[in-house]
Amino acid sequence: MYINNDDFETWMQKLSKKLTEIGQDLKSLINTSDVFEEDEKILDNQDLAFLLKVSPRTLQRYRTSKKLPFFSIGHKTYYRVNDVRSFVRKHMDFGICQEFEKKHPKKDKDENNE
Repeated sequence: MYINNDDFETWMQKLSKKLTEIGQDLKSLINTSDVFEEDEKILDNQDLAFLLKVSPRTLQRYRTSKKLPFFSIGHKTYYRVNDVRSFVRKHMDFGICQEFEKKHPKKDKDENNE
């Protein structure tokens, strides 16, 4: 297979553009300490679906109905644990709420200062 110089340069420009986008996404993830509080954690879509025992489609319905706050980096969806905690308390049954609290206990400000 033969690729002429014009096709090669076009392909390399597309590759360079995609790598730049990936680099920007990585910078966003690295700088999460500027965005989040020190003890705040994030969950991705797969983690949250597994934790709440729901499908990704169900999470999408919660996002669409604005019941569950989220943010995206690139094409990946993330949730702040504090937002999920509020959502679980308000919209889920008691058992799921207890299970979430076991896996993601809320730290008091006094505990962090010790």
